[in-house]
Amino acid sequence: MVDYAQIPQNLRLPLFYAELDNSQANSAPQTQRSLIIGQQAAGGTLTPGKPVILQSLPWARSQAGLGSQLALQAEWYRKRDSFGEVYLLPLADAEAAVAATGSIAVTAAATALGTLNLYIAGIRTQVLVSPALSTAQTASAVAAAINANASLPVTASVSTSTVTLAAKNKGACGNDIDLRLNYLGAAGGEATPAGLALTLTPMANGATNPALDAALAALGDKEFDFIVLPYTDTASLDAMKAFLANRWSWERMLYGGAFAAYRGTLGDATTFGLARNDPHVSAMPFHGSPTPAWLWAANVAGACAVSLRADPGVPLHGLPLDVLAPPIESRFSAPERNVLLWDGLSSHVVADDGTVMTETIVTTYQKNALGQPDDSYLYVEKMYLLAYVIRDLRSFVTSKFGRVKLASNGQPIRAGSRTVTPAIIRDAILGRYRDLQRRGFVQEYEQFAASLVVERNGSNRCRVDGLLPIVTIDQLRQFAALVQPRNAGEE
Repeated sequence: MVDYAQIPQNLRLPLFYAELDNSQANSAPQTQRSLIIGQQAAGGTLTPGKPVILQSLPWARSQAGLGSQLALQAEWYRKRDSFGEVYLLPLADAEAAVAATGSIAVTAAATALGTLNLYIAGIRTQVLVSPALSTAQTASAVAAAINANASLPVTASVSTSTVTLAAKNKGACGNDIDLRLNYLGAAGGEATPAGLALTLTPMANGATNPALDAALAALGDKEFDFIVLPYTDTASLDAMKAFLANRWSWERMLYGGAFAAYRGTLGDATTFGLARNDPHVSAMPFHGSPTPAWLWAANVAGACAVSLRADPGVPLHGLPLDVLAPPIESRFSAPERNVLLWDGLSSHVVADDGTVMTETIVTTYQKNALGQPDDSYLYVEKMYLLAYVIRDLRSFVTSKFGRVKLASNGQPIRAGSRTVTPAIIRDAILGRYRDLQRRGFVQEYEQFAASLVVERNGSNRCRVDGLLPIVTIDQLRQFAALVQPRNAGEE
């Protein structure tokens, strides 16, 4: 006899009736969205604090404003993730914020015709100069070229022979807008025209990032697995830490992680990393790259999102990035990168052709609640594997046992009666775990089976409690070999 949820037992009308039960058919993939947090321009038309789906890059530029932090982040994210579902969380500049400023002073005019290669935030702007131009006229030409490229994150004004640059977005983000000449060097065909002399004053004095708490709270229960965090100030990082900790709690189970980047020397980076301890935030340090930290964050997040979405167990090293590489003298050496990895920061390498590639991606989590070293949440892959497996088991259990009756173990149960026991649930979970193992997300089935507990709650007879000793798959990170040369004929 089969028990039905809808077809009544007193039905006498002929002939054939079918009731759908999808409890055995749920194989839906997990939706994993990305969220880019950033400031829109003063003339942006997006509603601050309200998430909106990214429709296209031209749309983002028109809505958030050309050259805004948010529009540029969307562009750099899409360089690595062209297909994923992405939302923007627009922010307005803080009311008390101050815009960063810098300058380019033309101290000597060119004595020969040539092209000036100026890099602003890693974006090249070329200016034709000639001996016919005075220093003031050259400065005007530089300012005009900058303002002609509306995608740059600065505006330019000129006074006599000095160009003053102001960040389009107020706040500390403007301090990371790099100014330099001839990034590619002579080998790349870039050199300052003869006679021309410029003095670049770095962008500085930007202050006060937007507060994140209200904007993060407005996200509600919508899942976002990959979050681009453009800020590394303590207030922003603490807000993100609290936000993600709440999303990983038992009552919400939304999960997700954030990706940030930090510009600084080895000493700066280690000081920063040792001050953080968050299993849900990953930070990529770098030194000397023309690309701003907030574009590094977007690019790294896009690269990692593509890999983690395809398979959270595959290691994240070797992913190419689109940021401009630091000069050779500014790159972290292998021993320095190992130090960074022990101080809660990720690492990258630069290939011979100048391509920046991820090396090891870790969270900033380093110590447990008692302040002792703890590597349980070290690797980003581990966190996304745990989220994947928990979601899979939740989907499986809620589909298979969503509307059933509960009996104690050992009770006789008629097949089709929509009744289960803790033992039946335990066997089903074991089967699902074995399937997850075959798909390469978990391992050690025998260990899991031996330690798995599924039992009726001692005080609530309608509740089943479980201990799930999940062992996630590992990543091959090193192969160490002891090489022993031998002479022919020796054993």
